[in-house]
Amino acid sequence: MRLRGARVHNLKNVNVDIPRNAFVVFTGISGSGKSSLAFGTLYAEAQRRYFESVSPYARRLMDQIAVPDIDSIEGLPPAVALQQQRGATSSRSSVGSITTLSNLLRMLYSRVGDYPRGQPMLYAEDFSPNTPQGACRECHGLGSIYDVTEAAMVPDTSLSIREGAIAAWPRAWHGQNLRDILTTLGYDIDRPWRKLPKKDRDWILYSEEQPSVPVYAGFSPAETRRALRRKMEPSYQGTFTGVRKYVLQTFRSTQSALMKKRAVRFMSSAICPVCHGKRLKREALSVTFAGENIDALSHLPLNELVQLLEKAAERGSPRHPWPEEKRLAARRIVGNFHERVATLQHLGLGYLSLERSSPTLSPGELQRLRLATQIRSNLFGVVYVLDEPSAGLHPSDTEALLRALEQLKQGGNSLFVVEHDLEVMRCAEWIVDVGPDAGAHGGRVLYSGPLEGLREIKESHTPRYLFTELKAVHRQPRPPRGWLELKNVTRNNLRALDVSFPIGVLTVVTGVSGAGKSSLVSEALTDLLADRLVGQKAALQEETSEEPALGARQFTSGSIMGGAEFVSRVVSINQKPIGRTPRSNLATYTGFFDDVRRLFAATRAAKSHHYSASRFSFNVKGGRCPTCEGEGFVCVELLFMPSVYAPCPTCHGTRYQESTLQVQYRGKNIAEILGQSVDEACRFFADQSAVHRPLKLLQAIGLGYLRLGQPATELSGGEAQRVKLATELQRIARGGTLYIIDEPTIGLHPADVDKLMIQIQALVDAGNTVIVAEHEMRVAAAADWVIDLGPGAGDAGGRIVIAGTPQTVAAHTASKTAAYLVPLLAASPPGTP
Repeated sequence: MRLRGARVHNLKNVNVDIPRNAFVVFTGISGSGKSSLAFGTLYAEAQRRYFESVSPYARRLMDQIAVPDIDSIEGLPPAVALQQQRGATSSRSSVGSITTLSNLLRMLYSRVGDYPRGQPMLYAEDFSPNTPQGACRECHGLGSIYDVTEAAMVPDTSLSIREGAIAAWPRAWHGQNLRDILTTLGYDIDRPWRKLPKKDRDWILYSEEQPSVPVYAGFSPAETRRALRRKMEPSYQGTFTGVRKYVLQTFRSTQSALMKKRAVRFMSSAICPVCHGKRLKREALSVTFAGENIDALSHLPLNELVQLLEKAAERGSPRHPWPEEKRLAARRIVGNFHERVATLQHLGLGYLSLERSSPTLSPGELQRLRLATQIRSNLFGVVYVLDEPSAGLHPSDTEALLRALEQLKQGGNSLFVVEHDLEVMRCAEWIVDVGPDAGAHGGRVLYSGPLEGLREIKESHTPRYLFTELKAVHRQPRPPRGWLELKNVTRNNLRALDVSFPIGVLTVVTGVSGAGKSSLVSEALTDLLADRLVGQKAALQEETSEEPALGARQFTSGSIMGGAEFVSRVVSINQKPIGRTPRSNLATYTGFFDDVRRLFAATRAAKSHHYSASRFSFNVKGGRCPTCEGEGFVCVELLFMPSVYAPCPTCHGTRYQESTLQVQYRGKNIAEILGQSVDEACRFFADQSAVHRPLKLLQAIGLGYLRLGQPATELSGGEAQRVKLATELQRIARGGTLYIIDEPTIGLHPADVDKLMIQIQALVDAGNTVIVAEHEMRVAAAADWVIDLGPGAGDAGGRIVIAGTPQTVAAHTASKTAAYLVPLLAASPPGTP
């Protein structure tokens, strides 16, 4: 493939030749332009060419990405992209739906299952809880029913309605509106809730009626009664909604994740009394195969399920002999099922069940499931473009991944892999190294050729890690100040686990993908601490949970037996986005943009026009451009092609009114400040400590290439996580904080991992406790304490294999982690620099 003149993102008119039918790895510093070359250019152009062969009508139904800015690409085959995905948002998504194995099992039950006498045959859709035909009529396929109880809606019955007894009602104006409506309807809103007549309480909470009545805003009850008698003109007509109805309507219809989370607080769940949690209608559950209904088989590990199906297909029905056509159908479906499962087994995923919900899968598990689907497709002559397929994988899992990638290549395909893992790089037939640095300092192809040739490229950061035997930075392990002791922890595959975390040190939790690391660190630990620490629960939920999906709610059981007194604050730093819209960016999230706006407001020009700091915000009316409302661009919908985003014709992408841009600070207007990189801004604000300190931290953590105004939606998961970490590093004036960090090295070049570890160690040195779930062995080797989970994944994991110093874990022969720690720790004894 010959690519000429690539200018996507930071690529600087790149020309490069890449071989087909080869395993090609794209390397370079985080932010250097690897993904811009592999995905933004090569894959995007392949997709564009494919879409040109599709009818205009079909193109309207496809999710099209932007057309790349290039001169030409020759010899580009069709391409398939496998990009990183941190999880599925839908609780109805499962292993079975991702792999389509559930479709085969439903077909088996439909065509070959044993039906009760007199029941007509069901279609495959009738065995799916995600279709109207198959879902339980009571719970609509969720397995649980949800309601709102009086205790949840009114937690303090000593309060009156005016004093806020009805906690489930909305705050601010809407809540006041509902109270005024009750006053018009004649209810006493100043009497304690418990003293109201039961019929009044029940009507307010559970009524389905929605009366519309006149409202006299700001009137007392007596004044309202007088106004009604005199038939005075009301402030407006208000419509009442019962509290239960309001909560359920909010959960079902709101687009706001925050509103949905608030509604969940007042809802309780119970197993559906009709399907008993099985999610299917009775007719579907009455059909059996191998003596079991489809729900029972869907909960078996795939390793067990495939054996059971093969035996049953050979044996036939236990009730009556199968006709030959039924036996052939069973063998054909089960044979196909076995072939697909074999691919998953080769990737080490045989412990998963079909019903395992996607939100509970680790990133490594999800990536391998999607890879297995592609292996089974048997495509030929395709370019597979993969985004860090080793992300979220233990080194032992990476070996299985490499075998799967080799299988794709042997099928006559090309592999383009964007990767930071050194073992994956060493298996490459061709290396494309992009750099030398990030952002504006990158975007050039430093080397394109066989692996060994990269050794001579002095400008690249990769060779010193790739061709050198790496060793850990040895230090004497810090002594713990105490222990946080957890007992009988149960969550996902953790079963009655007892575990102790040392206080005041760096602990790294290791183990194979799916061993239970994230379940323990990011879920169970935060849940138990949130219940213990007063005032922490709401903050933790905001940070650690996305939009709630009731059907997928997981619960933690267990208790903290000791050590909670050592923790005054808990911060969970994950890879979820720092904002869902382009209005959230680096400057606004970290908070220093407030100080920048104050600097502009303090200028002589701003004072002469009476501009406050809010004048320099693009999120509020006043100084922002009225045409694009501070977005900086306008969207033009093209039905048959990707939507075109063009700079706003009024502000030309600056986001601000011309009058706002007239105000300058040291020769630059506010839009020019947002256009600076962190590195540039660090020099510009060198004497402004309130702005300079967070910028310096962003720079130290390897994000100097990001623009201050870069939308949060453009940041990768790893970049978002480091922005969160830098934001926290501004607040380390006191110790006593427990930091929980989930796989912080995902998406990082080894050189960036070094920068990250300096900051994490600084958190501990400041008197805090840091617990990290991680696969990067250099991070584990630099820890004070390692907890290795396993020994396997799924039901074969969830237990502590060994806990101790890195040297202790490295010496433990039963640990899969030990073999990868030994080379890093072999150079010198603990305590040496």
